[in-house]
Amino acid sequence: MPTLASHRKPRTRMRTTAPAVGLTTAALASVTLLSTQSATAAPAPKPGIEDVQKKVDDLYRQAGTATQQYNQAKEAAATQRTKVDALLDDVAKRADQLNDARRTLGTYAAAQYRSGTIAPSATFFLADDPQSYFDQSQLMDRMTSRQQKAITDFRTQQTKAAKKRAEAVQSLETLTTTQTTLRTSKQDVQKKLGEARALLSKLTAEEKARLAELERKKEAEARRKAEELAKQQAAAKAEADRKAAEAAKEADSGSGTGTGSGTGAGTGSDSSATAKAEQVLAFARAQIGKPYVWGATGPSSYDCSGLTQAAWKAAGVDIPRTTWDQVKTGTRVATADLRPGDLVFFYDDISHVGIYKGDGMMIHAPKPGANVREESIYYMPIYGSVRPA
Repeated sequence: MPTLASHRKPRTRMRTTAPAVGLTTAALASVTLLSTQSATAAPAPKPGIEDVQKKVDDLYRQAGTATQQYNQAKEAAATQRTKVDALLDDVAKRADQLNDARRTLGTYAAAQYRSGTIAPSATFFLADDPQSYFDQSQLMDRMTSRQQKAITDFRTQQTKAAKKRAEAVQSLETLTTTQTTLRTSKQDVQKKLGEARALLSKLTAEEKARLAELERKKEAEARRKAEELAKQQAAAKAEADRKAAEAAKEADSGSGTGTGSGTGAGTGSDSSATAKAEQVLAFARAQIGKPYVWGATGPSSYDCSGLTQAAWKAAGVDIPRTTWDQVKTGTRVATADLRPGDLVFFYDDISHVGIYKGDGMMIHAPKPGANVREESIYYMPIYGSVRPA
């Protein structure tokens, strides 16, 4: 029977790409809309010059703090290195002593091995006479005593050497930690200074001029306050001199038979302090114009505490390296009672210091990019002051 042909019509396959095209178009429209919105969004407002000045000043202050951390870590590293070197030298000496004790023990052990061990009774019977036996016995006793001492010495040297090695290892670990802090502090200083330079580099010529004008106003206000302090100090001195003159006059008009028992110790002490202060200021004045370099202690450049340390050293007085340690030196004094040579510290974190020269002014190493100069002590917020000697 012949095969019948199928009368079923073939199904037509339907394409379903149209909705996809619609979705894609919608997505593109959304992206375009978002892009347009982003393009038309208002840019972030540019900070004002006052804000820039505040930010730059804060960055320089932070760099000053990091500089003091660097100075502290550098000084600690130098001290620790000296300690480590001394310990390593001591360990080497004790190793030599330990080796000497070991060689002594080796000599006794070798001698005992060569001679063998003989019972005391056998030694008595083999001796030529009883007296020689007793002489030999006493010699052996003395040998045994020396051997015991050698063993004791060896153990003592071994214990001491082990202790010193442990101290050396600990000191080396401390040195490594200090050196890590030193590197971190150095990186912090460089980072803060880099941020300040980058901020200033973005300013236009007009903005830089406005910033300079703000600086001039700040300096003028600081000088005005310094002049006020100078007037107050001059008035206080005049009053003190007047009272001293009156006291001297009353003393002269009193009993003419005074014994003259005064020692004058106070005057001598004041004269010595004044002489030192003059030496400090003479040194500081000679450094005016030299550049500020963080971590520097002279003679061609200084940071703030490097200058104060060097100036007082020129007067024969050793003070610590960092501002944080210098502020603990000598006697605290009020701002109204400042005398030439006193140290004035700034900011709550005590990250800056200058040398008071009188009339509300100081000599200091200000900041990177500036030179050692005279400036009003009111240019920065005062923390406190000390008189080192």
